Order: sequence, then C-alpha cells, then structure tokens
Amino acid sequence: MTHSPHPAEWPRPPDNLVAQLCDELQGHSPFREMQPADVRAFVEASRHAYFRPGESVVAPEDGPVRHLFFIRRGAVVGQRGLSDVAGGAFQYEAGDLLPVSAVLAERAPTTRYSAAEDTFALVITAEDMRALAERSAVFGDYLNRRILRFLDLSRAALQVAYASQALGEQSLETPLEQLCHKTPVSCAPSTPLRQALAQMHEQRVGSMLVVDAAGMPVGILTRSDVLGRITLAELPLTLPIGQVMVQPVRTLTHAHTAQDAALLMTTHGIRHVPVTRDGRAVGVVSERDLFALQRLSIKQVSSSIRHADDLPSLQGVAQDIRRFARSLLAQGVQAKQITSLISHLNDVLTARLIDMTASRHGIGPLAFCWLALGSEGRSEQTIATDQDNALIVAELTEGPAPDKERLLAFAREVNEALDACGYPLCRGGIMASNRALCLTAQEWEQRFAQWIDQGSPKDLLNSSIYFDFRALAGQSALATRLREVVTPRAARNPRFLRQLALNGLGQSAPLNWLGRIDTTTVDGKETLDLKLQGTAIFVDVARLYALAHGVTATGTRERLEAVGPLMGVPEREYQAWVGGFEFLQMLRLRAQLDGTTVGDNPNRIAVDELNDIDRRILRETLRVLRSLQQRVKLDYER
Repeated sequence: MTHSPHPAEWPRPPDNLVAQLCDELQGHSPFREMQPADVRAFVEASRHAYFRPGESVVAPEDGPVRHLFFIRRGAVVGQRGLSDVAGGAFQYEAGDLLPVSAVLAERAPTTRYSAAEDTFALVITAEDMRALAERSAVFGDYLNRRILRFLDLSRAALQVAYASQALGEQSLETPLEQLCHKTPVSCAPSTPLRQALAQMHEQRVGSMLVVDAAGMPVGILTRSDVLGRITLAELPLTLPIGQVMVQPVRTLTHAHTAQDAALLMTTHGIRHVPVTRDGRAVGVVSERDLFALQRLSIKQVSSSIRHADDLPSLQGVAQDIRRFARSLLAQGVQAKQITSLISHLNDVLTARLIDMTASRHGIGPLAFCWLALGSEGRSEQTIATDQDNALIVAELTEGPAPDKERLLAFAREVNEALDACGYPLCRGGIMASNRALCLTAQEWEQRFAQWIDQGSPKDLLNSSIYFDFRALAGQSALATRLREVVTPRAARNPRFLRQLALNGLGQSAPLNWLGRIDTTTVDGKETLDLKLQGTAIFVDVARLYALAHGVTATGTRERLEAVGPLMGVPEREYQAWVGGFEFLQMLRLRAQLDGTTVGDNPNRIAVDELNDIDRRILRETLRVLRSLQQRVKLDYER
C-alpha cells in the first residue's frame, strides 16, 4: 500500500477555481444548508489532494488525525481490525467527509482509509475545521451529530414531497407550552353555575377549568357536559360548579407534547386537556388546537372506532387509520410518533373488537388479559403488519374458572375480524386463538422459564417476540405481574442471553466487503428488505441488551435509550442507533403508503430509486447497524 505526499505538499485551489468548487460543494450536505460565505471559507482553507488506487489516505499508525477530507470524486474504503474479520469495509463516496470522529476527538483513527479508485479530495486542517464549526452552526451541528443531521434533512425532503397531500401543519412534537397562548379561563369550585356559564359564553371558550386556592386543577366543565350534566338533569343554575364538574381532571405538564395530549384525549374520550407548570394551571389545550387544520384527526378516527357497533364500520375506520398515517408523513412527523399513533389506533380498534366479541360470548373483562406481541407489543406497527397476540387466562379466586374453550372461540372470532379489517392472520399461528397461546399466568411463567433456562437456539429464535408482550385489553395486572417475573429471570441467565445474541447475529447488516449496500435483484431492481435486513436487527439487539440490564420497556427506541447509559455508551452513539432505526422505519412507512414496495414483500424497496440524501443515510445507518452487531459479538461471541 502506497502513502500520499505530506499534506504541506498538497496545492491550494487557484483563485479561478474557488467559485466552481463552492458550487460543487453546495450540491452536498452540510454545505447546501450553509451560508455561501462559510462554504467559501472551507474552500479557501483547503488543499487539493489526489490518491491513487490502494494509496493510504489515513491510517492508525499515522497518529492523531490532523486533517478532514472531503471527497470530490472517487471513493475511499475504510477498514479496521475487527471489521476485517466480522463485517468487512465501508465505502465513502463523493460528498462524504472523513474521518469526522477521529478529528473531533484529536486521536488516531481506528480505521484504515485507502483509495478504492482514483480519488480527488479537498483537505482542511483540524484547526480550520474547528474555526469553521464555530463560525457556522450548521457545519458544527453536522460534525457533532452526523447521522441525526442526515435524519433531519431526510425528514425535511419527505415533508416537501408530501406537501401537496398535507392535511395540516401542526407538529405533534410541539411542547404544550407553545400551544397555551393565554391564561386559562377558570373559577373556584364554589362558583355558581350561572356565573361560570356566563363567563364561558363571554370569553367564547369551550371549557371552564375549576381550580383550588393554589391554582391546581380539580375539575373541568365543557360545553358538551352542560347538556347531560345540567340541562337534562334539570339542575338549578344556583348550584356550585363543583357539584357537576368532571373529576378527576386529566392533566399534562407544559413539557409534554402535542402527541401526549392527542393520546390522552383518545384514551379517555375527552376534548380538552389542562396544562400545568409546577402543579398550577397555565392553559388548556383542545382538540381544535391540535388538529385545527386537519380534516381527519386522531380524535375523529378514535371516536369512529369507539362508536362502531359492527364489523363493517370498523373495516371503514381501519382505512382511516392508513389515511391518517399519510397525513402525519406530510407533516414531517417522526417515525416514532407515526408508528406509536398507528399502534395506538390499532389498539383502540382491537380493544373495541374484543369488547364487542367478548360481550357476545358472555366473557367479562376480568376473565383474561389480551396480549399484544411483536411490533404491536413494541408500539412500532407500520401499515403492513400481521397479527401477533396471545391470551392470559385469569385464575379467579371467586366463581367458576373461565371456560378455555369459550375463550378460544372468542379469540378466534377476534382474530378473524382483525383479518377482515386488514390485519392478516399470522402465518406462524402466533395468535390468541392458538390453544398453545391461551394459558394461565402460571402456565405462561412456566413457558418463559423453559425458554430462558432450557430453550434451544431454535426455541429462542421462534420465541423472541414473546418477550415484547404488552397488555392490550382485559385484566392488565396479569401482564404486569408476568413482566415482573420474566425480566429478572432473563437478566440472571448468561446462557440464555448468549443464545439470544447468537440468534440475532444470524442476519448481518447488508454491506459487502467494499462497504457498499449488498442488494438482491428482484423484478429487475436492486432491492433491500428493510425489515429483515434492517429494523429487525435493531429490534433484536435492543431486546437483548434490555433483558440483560433488567430494562422493562418494550419499545426499541425506549430500550436503546435506556441501555445506552447503562452500557457506558456516549449519548451521541446510542442516539445514532435510535436515529438509524427510526430512519429505516420511515422508509418502510413511506414505501407501504406509496405502494412502491417491490414484489409481494411490503418491506422490500428499490435502493436505486432513493434520493441522494436517503441513499447516503441508508449507507450510514447500515454502517451504524454493523458496528452495533460487532459490539454484540465482542460481548457475547466468546
């Protein structure tokens, strides 16, 4: 392998090429978002460098990295010790900057970078890089959170692409304090109804918040409550509002988001949420505040589900859930929020089906706990998702034990109804109507104990999604108690964790030895299965480390954010795990909503049809994923 000339020998770009180089750089991020003067500063501080195929660009033996390289043309391959054995290289192409982490940390690189072909680069010193980072917030932000910055750019491009389909512009990530534009209209519990209603009319508000002497919400009365609680009840308007107000009142703090308010509204069937700061009321957020510009809102979809009284009605609402997901994409909402809301609405629909069906079968809610498994258990459902569910049969202390045959018949009807609503039956039979998945709490504990203490690798491969269980309907305490038994038992068994890790390593991040995306040709297109070769790997790793560290969360994002600090991983690194997972989820959602998946696989996309930003972040995400798998190998493959 040959070595390049000393950096001092590299020539500076001549003045007549500066403008051309600036235009060239502005075709790539982060330069396209930077001020023109800052881009020019980068070019004027740079030197030209040329590398022959096989020539070293940066290597560990060179010591601390003193220069940042921008690839103009050609390609650079990065290889490091473990990756040579356990994952190959990674290729950097035109528009990439390297080695960012080593320059920022002022250390020698752990990766050996060499030219894969004739390569031309612009090179600036570490000192000039830091000076530009202080001058340009965009450049500094990119250096410190590269993959997260790419995510922001991808989401912005996606929002532009969906702008014509947008049903609203409100971001569900907005803190509630930004939606509270005025002091809430409130009164004391002793206030006569006549006075409170007159004030509501004068102020043109839809609710009266009732607070105590300290300003803490104790109740609420809305316009919709007046008819049922006062008019039809023929109550005198001299009564104090405290006697008719709705209580307890559901509140959120100023730091909660619009998404939190939306979920609270749909969960409890309410339209107004008081917002507090240090316990005192500072505002009221209504459904109109959240979705004023949307023709289709989460509350409307949820209300339609709750008022549905037959299967055809629920089939129609299931289509609304898909339309609502499209509107959220148009708003630029993150994958986490979209999949969480899709899962929430699917929960509401499933719970409604369970309630309707249980009533017909004469089964009460205390007789069972309906478990969501897999992606629904993790609240990570996309549009194309099949069923994964199970039942915990209650062991009642009073009265006859629930009839298992009746429960199985009930579960079968629910599974078939969900199939009719667009949630296909699980091909592997992981459904509550399967006799093997309709067990008492004690039987489930024994099943998990067998998997953890005695399960073979094949058993664990087939049972891993059961560890993502979540109560969806019925007696939720049964699921809580089961989680309290399963989590510590798993953490205490190194054999189980090692087998779980080895199973998760069965599918490698799809990068070839040159660091390029390893695609599969389907229907004449170079494709990738975003679930099997992407999100499923993140899910497996997150589940492994969560169980190893006694983390009870089931969501992949929540698991990664919880285990990162426990593993001593820098925040920037574990947030890159989260960002990569959410990017792959977003690609899956978009392809499923647009109908651009390839073949009969709802998770397979054509890589060449991605835009430049999405291709670059896909490669970066797969690189992060491979590094994460290498961490698993170091921890468990010995």
